[in-house]
Amino acid sequence: MKCKVEKSIISGQIVCPSNKSYTHRAIFLASLVGKNSIVENALFSADTNSTIETCRKFGAEIEIRGDSIIVKNPIRTDSPIPEIDTGNSGTTIRIGSGIASLFSEEITLTGDSSLQKRPMQALLDALSSIGAQCNSTDGKPPVKIKGKITGGKVNIPGDLSSQFISSLLICGPLTEKGISLIIEGNMVSKPYLDATIATMRKFGVSVQTLIPYKRYNIPPQIYKESTFTVPIDFSSLALLLASSVLNGEEVVIEGSLGDLPQGDEVFIDILEQLGVNVTIDENRVKVTSPKKLNGGKFDLSNSPDLLPPLAILALNSSEPIEIFNVKHARLKETDRIAIITRELTKMGIDVKEKEDGMILEPSEKIIGAELNPEEDHRLFMAFCIAGMYVGNCTVADPESVKVSYPNFIEEMNKIGAKIKII
Repeated sequence: MKCKVEKSIISGQIVCPSNKSYTHRAIFLASLVGKNSIVENALFSADTNSTIETCRKFGAEIEIRGDSIIVKNPIRTDSPIPEIDTGNSGTTIRIGSGIASLFSEEITLTGDSSLQKRPMQALLDALSSIGAQCNSTDGKPPVKIKGKITGGKVNIPGDLSSQFISSLLICGPLTEKGISLIIEGNMVSKPYLDATIATMRKFGVSVQTLIPYKRYNIPPQIYKESTFTVPIDFSSLALLLASSVLNGEEVVIEGSLGDLPQGDEVFIDILEQLGVNVTIDENRVKVTSPKKLNGGKFDLSNSPDLLPPLAILALNSSEPIEIFNVKHARLKETDRIAIITRELTKMGIDVKEKEDGMILEPSEKIIGAELNPEEDHRLFMAFCIAGMYVGNCTVADPESVKVSYPNFIEEMNKIGAKIKII
């Protein structure tokens, strides 16, 4: 399946989706509590549905009411579990693996063909060091985990995925000894760790920060019932803002910003460096863009999901855009560095691929192309936005948006986009 994307001008109001990362974390934590804990303003997408179904397989009783998720009874670590399919969701399988290590019976977690290419070994090694028995195929899913972990000192590399660390933090309070966590090397995606700690705090558990992003202590504790309200997703907001910069006239993006940490908020600063005026008024965001964007150098080590929306802005830049310290973007749903390089080159952008990023040169001639995001939801949306600017493009894999923004095509078309499934 493909989409035909024509040159488009968008205007009007669009609502930004709820945050996927916070929805995942809140569902897991509410499921560890039960007692009618509630996740309000939840994002319902393929990925978060994977987390809901995983928690149900773990024994939680979950009810959906409108945009709220109510957990009536918690995860039962004494019940036998069939194989759990986590779909395409890396967050689900990684946090789920930590929770699986709290069970005394072996649990198998797997996912789709894309997920089965994503690394798990560092997390499995960490869980093994505190009492779990873990097996996998070359350190990738499917994984088999048998607990129970008892806790203690755990070393984990920080340069692969913050999800490994979030998994250990979430299961740590439920171990006999708690967990003393040592993060080795330079940690990537730091704000996602902050998001995990903030969510745990909302559910009554504290994490002792000894050295930020290096050492943490999580004593044995009990999660408490809570009502958690999910804010908007700045990863999705960045894509909507990029579309407004390239294609917009008086676009207003609506949604509750909330007060929880989100690393992708830095996209506001990035846009301002590129010469865009960003106005935030209560729960509304809009931009005023120059005729041509500035260039600049951007470190995305803490916000890898900003790679797609930032890269496509090179379509209208007057100077080079250099993106660096984002090697971990190669370990997402796809190798995003390689695919963005390949596909934007088709459109006439001179892209120099680097191990940890890319340099995108401004181009006097950009052209339509057949774009292949390789079933990566964020790349699909970014390529559609690029196609709206250039015109005469096709973009494959429209079904991929179900992962994080199921109504993307419909909502964009309502405000003037010309995206048609063919």
